[in-house]
Amino acid sequence: MTDSEMNLDLEQLLETMYQGISSKLQTLAPDDVIMIGIHTGGFWIAEQIYQRLNLPSPLGSLNISFYRDDFTKIGLHPEVKPSQLPAGLDDKHIILIDDVLFTGRTIRAALNELFDYGRPASVTLAVLLDRGERELPICAEITGQKISLNPDQQIKLNGPDPMSLTLVQNPLESAL
Repeated sequence: MTDSEMNLDLEQLLETMYQGISSKLQTLAPDDVIMIGIHTGGFWIAEQIYQRLNLPSPLGSLNISFYRDDFTKIGLHPEVKPSQLPAGLDDKHIILIDDVLFTGRTIRAALNELFDYGRPASVTLAVLLDRGERELPICAEITGQKISLNPDQQIKLNGPDPMSLTLVQNPLESAL
């Protein structure tokens, strides 16, 4: 996919996610639902959707930096901030939001951290974009859109205000 082929309507992707999450919430008691966004892009998306929902619990933010399996290769960001999660995840239905689902490793790290805080009744994964390539058996129940990219490309969510999507060429991959 080239820059000119990347024709993603961010507002439409957010609307698709909102509709999917709203549909899911119809089957759950609102007091038993907690929405959590993965820092940073997933949280920005979660903020947008959370504003339109009438959830009684506060929006949570999950920073998975210490749970990543590649931090020894990429290092830790010098300003790692703690997660901000509502108290009591036990028996709650978690709506976990991320920007791009690719290998599944970010979601694995997020699940590891969530289960360190408690034992949810369920976790529903909602993502803006699904690249469809996995290293781990993880899938999203709610997806804004599935996309296919070349190995040397990635999507970057910029934000939070305004939010935009950018197609980025990875010079290391394209040189191989």
